Amino acid sequence: MSIRVQLDANAKPECVAELSGAIAEMFPETRKYDGNIDINAFLSEDGHSFSFVETWETKAQYETYLAWREETGTMAKLGALLQEPPTIKFYNAVQA
Repeated sequence: MSIRVQLDANAKPECVAELSGAIAEMFPETRKYDGNIDINAFLSEDGHSFSFVETWETKAQYETYLAWREETGTMAKLGALLQEPPTIKFYNAVQA
């Protein structure tokens, strides 16, 4: 069963455009990464709060992906654009 990942991040106001550009560059690789089913980004009406909604086959595959992003330095570069560390929540599908 797949897992939903929601990553919420507040960009520094002066870094919103740079973060948006970084997302546009990253997402094609993310979409090809083993286990990724879907990823989308949303920007709130406040103009600096981003929400990344991802669907992965398993939590382990997401964790492998995140470790890869950390190893390549991507997470550190993105972190410099944020007001504080992002929050990540995991959701399991509910049969309804």
